[in-house]
Amino acid sequence: MQLDFFPSRTLTLYLAKLFVARIAAMLFVLVLVLMMLVLLSSSGGILAVAGYVQGGLLAYAGLRIPQLISRFLPYSVLLATLITLVTLNQNSEVIAMKAAGLSAHQVLAPLLLTAGLVSLATFAFNERVVTRATETLKAWEAVDYGAIPDEERVRTNIYLNDDGNILTAAYLAGRGEAIAMRNVSWYRRNAEGMIIEQVDAERARYAGPGWRLEGITRFSVQNAVTDRPATLVVGEGLTPDQIDLAKIDPDAEPFWTLTTSIAEFERAGRQTDELRAKWWHKISGPLSAFLMPLLGAVAAFGLARSGQLFVRAVIGMALGFAYFVVDNAALAMGSFGGYPPFLAAWAPFFLFLLIGETVLIRTEE
Repeated sequence: MQLDFFPSRTLTLYLAKLFVARIAAMLFVLVLVLMMLVLLSSSGGILAVAGYVQGGLLAYAGLRIPQLISRFLPYSVLLATLITLVTLNQNSEVIAMKAAGLSAHQVLAPLLLTAGLVSLATFAFNERVVTRATETLKAWEAVDYGAIPDEERVRTNIYLNDDGNILTAAYLAGRGEAIAMRNVSWYRRNAEGMIIEQVDAERARYAGPGWRLEGITRFSVQNAVTDRPATLVVGEGLTPDQIDLAKIDPDAEPFWTLTTSIAEFERAGRQTDELRAKWWHKISGPLSAFLMPLLGAVAAFGLARSGQLFVRAVIGMALGFAYFVVDNAALAMGSFGGYPPFLAAWAPFFLFLLIGETVLIRTEE
């Protein structure tokens, strides 16, 4: 195997430009089709909100498109790899390059370099754009597509236990003593665990100690009586620090913020397997784009003697999609504690890297 992976600057630029154009085209088609399907399923809830017609759909699309780009960019790289290699094969360009003395690694190197740059760009895009879009979209969905919330660190569907009593909130924003909750419910229980009082409130803020409810409707289960007190303080055993750790969405937190959240969970003695698996996957996930040219090349070079171009393309696609299936399964197992978080995030990557590289090396023997 030759170690000079870029013997020709002209060839490197030619293959890289060809590859980038096909990645962009495939990504555009995938995102366009998927966005139309998503809008068909979600437009009813958005259009049902008074005052939202075209603007609401555009806002929703603006928040969903970054998620779709992040999720399907590796698929675009895979499809672009297959199209590029099939085109080069049909035009006999691969044969010409190998006849000129280039190895399979040298032919593939510009594609791998491009895919590596795509991986770095994906990581930056995820950290700067996708996490913010995910946080905003989930907060918007929590208020049933009403006014888009402008608060930071928004979380939804919060469930807290205060010595047997339950406090839930559909929407929570802020940190520390500045935490604000909306659509709050408080369930007070007796010693036997039976609910004896239910309080629904529009808002809740920290009262130091406890949480001051506003816009209250209180129902006494024992007396079947409903009243509306002006304010009420509940959950005096719940501190802002406890609520900060109540729920963390790793998909909505940037890498360094999630690092801090994991450290806080560990200090509180909480389980962190799921968060750590997602933390590692924030690195290994974008690198999946780097694998796609290698897996596609298994088909392009590995069966080159057979001449069955369609079969080779199908094998390349199958290998790529097999990686995504294994990656998702391993991440799910890591989240439930079945695998160590590091292994769950990285084992599929290194397994398929080994498969692709082994077959590619054998084609050069």
